[in-house]
Amino acid sequence: MDNGTNIPQHIAIIMDGNRRWAKENGKIASDGHRAGAENLENLAKYCNKIGVKFLTVYAFSTENWKREEQEVSALMILLRNYLKKFSKSANEDNIKIKVLGNIEILDSGLKKSINDTIERTKNCTGLTLNIAFNYGGRAEITNAMKKIATKIKNNELNIEDINENLIQQNLYTENQPEPDLLIRTGGELRTSNFLPWQLVYSEFYFIDKYWPDFDEKDLLEAIQVFNKRNRKFGGK
Repeated sequence: MDNGTNIPQHIAIIMDGNRRWAKENGKIASDGHRAGAENLENLAKYCNKIGVKFLTVYAFSTENWKREEQEVSALMILLRNYLKKFSKSANEDNIKIKVLGNIEILDSGLKKSINDTIERTKNCTGLTLNIAFNYGGRAEITNAMKKIATKIKNNELNIEDINENLIQQNLYTENQPEPDLLIRTGGELRTSNFLPWQLVYSEFYFIDKYWPDFDEKDLLEAIQVFNKRNRKFGGK
């Protein structure tokens, strides 16, 4: 890698195209999700290696419950197995795992796997991998508003205390920098209710390649495009 390359501190990825990849390769949907999970593991380790501090990936949205029951069940099993495997290598990889979203409605076994992984990796100092699971951006903001409203009701805050910083501190990504770069694979050109608060000044990069085929070379190309952007943050 060119030593002059500016590595984004925080990269967000909408990992799209697993099912289409499976269909085009004569496989079932769960095979596509499995290939996508393996690719995430590889790229998370690569991001850690090149100095990315935060990687936030869209794994399962609140809208994905509408999919066929068999596919949803396979995704739940896949996440549990993924967390179990990843948490075992936490010390070696030095990757901290967090899960963004409402995990309270998940079954007790999966919820335990999530909490165990978070606890096991909490002291890792390398990459923070945020897995957005049962996540919806509007739900995240709504949840933040409820938390703030409860504090006002309990006389812990005044209405005058509400500002952008307070809202940010009540989001799932509290104390984390906003994404510098958003990558979406699979050819779609939308954000799909992913991090609506956090992405306001992110640079967007869209690629037609399906997520299981998105590799280190593609990531570096996205970073190189990011480096050519002139980020003004509303200034001249």
